[in-house]
Amino acid sequence: MIKAKNIHKSYGSLEVLKGVNIEIPDGEIVSIVGESGAGKSTLLQILGTLDKPSEIDKYQTEILLDQKPFLSMSDKELSKFRNQNIGFVFQFHQLLPEFSALENVLLPVRISNKTDANALDRAHELFDELKIAHRLHHKPKELSGGEAQRVAVARALINSPKIIFADEPTGNLDSKNADGLHQLFFDLRDKYNQTFVIVTHNTGLAESTDRKLVMKDGQIIGDY
Repeated sequence: MIKAKNIHKSYGSLEVLKGVNIEIPDGEIVSIVGESGAGKSTLLQILGTLDKPSEIDKYQTEILLDQKPFLSMSDKELSKFRNQNIGFVFQFHQLLPEFSALENVLLPVRISNKTDANALDRAHELFDELKIAHRLHHKPKELSGGEAQRVAVARALINSPKIIFADEPTGNLDSKNADGLHQLFFDLRDKYNQTFVIVTHNTGLAESTDRKLVMKDGQIIGDY
């Protein structure tokens, strides 16, 4: 599902990623751990098509998502590919405050200009699965932290993406809600065979994933 070779990333004279290689098969839940500044989030953003590696030709960098080399895509092609194939969950739910939970979840569908009559049914199904059906029409300010994060997960899943990238998804949750979200990731993988790549400082989550990658100084130094 994900195959990348020789990812470098620099910001001025600061080299953040130093030739990262990574391969993740379909349906695997992988955690990426390491100290702050190790390059975890930068790697996630590049794999998730939100950023580009440095000097692609010089380092002969290659990145394939679902066997597609997105680095060669135009901006328009990349936006469409991202919308159809990738879901994102961040530490802070990033829901739009003026919209209801349901409207927030349906945003990726509207961005893709789909007229899919099944989208609303899919949204209701996700709200049921995530146990937040009673919050469909509530605004983000009316949701608890755990509920808001589950709405964000539903938004990430609405277009049935093949890959979910999560950056500290439980970092703003209490232990009970964090544990619930951990289990949710595994339940979703088992049901839909989606691939999850999760940057986390949560030791419990990292140890429970199928594989744990350890980063230090811009490189992957461990694979467990």
